[in-house]
Amino acid sequence: MKAIRLRLWQDMVNYKKPTSFQLKETYPLPPYSTIIGMVHSLCGYEEYKSMKVSVQGKYFSKVNDLYTRYEFKNAMKYELARHQIQVGEYGICQGVATAELLVDVELLIHIAPEDQTLVDEIYDAFIRPREYPSLGRREDILTIEEVKLVTLTETELEQQIKSLDGYYAYIPYEMVRDERVNLTNNVTGVTYTGTRYKLTKNYELVNYGSKKVPKLFRRWNKVDVVYASVTALAEETFMIDEDNFVAFMV
Repeated sequence: MKAIRLRLWQDMVNYKKPTSFQLKETYPLPPYSTIIGMVHSLCGYEEYKSMKVSVQGKYFSKVNDLYTRYEFKNAMKYELARHQIQVGEYGICQGVATAELLVDVELLIHIAPEDQTLVDEIYDAFIRPREYPSLGRREDILTIEEVKLVTLTETELEQQIKSLDGYYAYIPYEMVRDERVNLTNNVTGVTYTGTRYKLTKNYELVNYGSKKVPKLFRRWNKVDVVYASVTALAEETFMIDEDNFVAFMV
């Protein structure tokens, strides 16, 4: 399977958890949907292109920062005493909120489109981006340190392979449950020492209205993963590229 391998770096970034509001919390690594969205944006795709993604990386620290938040209630009319901004006859509240930011993020990402004829197109989109690339919020600019075409091969390991120094990964839950990997930082009495997430990957539009008055909502497909530092065990089968990097493709 052909794939694009990326080495990326970001200064300060927020990969927002969808359920966080007062404090805009961040995932420790970008979820699959964020990366797939970036690929679609850089390539100019207007329809979903199915692809598998592996995400690994690390960050130095976390900080909190202030940002300007705008809120409105559906169909609420503008009131001078309540709203700071008027848009037509409707009102918007302007205030201050807090965002959690990761500092000095390094990422190792593999991307393998289901349609393998798209590999060169995606590769070119990272070699010559048509605009500044970002990952996370719009302002979270990305530094592309390496783009490489690789071949992922399903290989039974003769010896174990550890994560890069300090790197963590999103590992498919089945792989952890079946004990194909060894999680580092084991704690006595704790089955899995990583953090379990259900991450968004892609979505389909569902109409909860009628044909005449459609009400379209996104129904997300989620993936069960464990976030941890990991060692791929010998005598187990993994997707490996030619530089001996393990890819946990989802």
